[in-house]
Amino acid sequence: MAKAYDKLMRCYRSVKKKVKFQPKVALILGSGLGDYVKQVKVEAALDYSDIEGFPVSTVPGHKGRFVFGHVKGIPVVIMQGRVHYYEGYDMADVVLPVRLMKMMGAQVLFLTNAAGGVNENFHAGELMLIKDQISSFVPSPLIGPNMDKLGVRFPDMSEIYDKKLRALIKKTAKKLGIPLQKGVYLQLTGPAYESPAEIRMCRMLGADAVGMSTACEAVAANHMGMGICGISFISNLACGMTDQPLSHKEVQEAAERVAPLFERLVTESIAAIGKSLTEKE
Repeated sequence: MAKAYDKLMRCYRSVKKKVKFQPKVALILGSGLGDYVKQVKVEAALDYSDIEGFPVSTVPGHKGRFVFGHVKGIPVVIMQGRVHYYEGYDMADVVLPVRLMKMMGAQVLFLTNAAGGVNENFHAGELMLIKDQISSFVPSPLIGPNMDKLGVRFPDMSEIYDKKLRALIKKTAKKLGIPLQKGVYLQLTGPAYESPAEIRMCRMLGADAVGMSTACEAVAANHMGMGICGISFISNLACGMTDQPLSHKEVQEAAERVAPLFERLVTESIAAIGKSLTEKE
């Protein structure tokens, strides 16, 4: 864990040499939101490959860079492409970007992803506000000696997804007339899609959506004291719920169709979150 902290600090020093920008909100773009940066007043961009020791995303459609700029006047740092555990990285590397964005100054982590719908009342193309999560199927990023400078040894997990942030997003969705489901997100390792039996298991455990990211990032952010919110795009109904086989191409195409609506909700939610942060200062 000492090596992980040293690596984090090397990455932080590398970023600070290249970019002078302090964000309030950190946004991770999931599948289908890769072009969201067109909505942003960009101040700077930094490829992951230009950061010393930083893990590089290998997933198609994930560009692999930080974008720094303003959304409705709110300073944000955006991950245009996240790092996944299934790519072969250690979990410490998977959550390194989240820790790094907190060190940059971000107070809130806004997570987005494309997920399979497990709840039988969900439909493909809907958006789900994450109210809680199940991360038990992937290694915890907190395993090993605690990084005392980042957070406590045994962090509380009773409210991972901040109630006030969830209320702001729900209010924003209602104002925009955007239907918004709410539910529990479960992370599995991937990269294979789940079997029908695994989806039945997820449903029995109380999951409403399933994917291959997000939950581990939320654990790391919660450890560091960040406010966390998240929205899943239900790109498809999970395996066994329809007769259709699953493919990454299908996920990307579905996400791109809903992207304008998703982008609008993210933009207005960031504006509301930024305003609430300003009021606290």
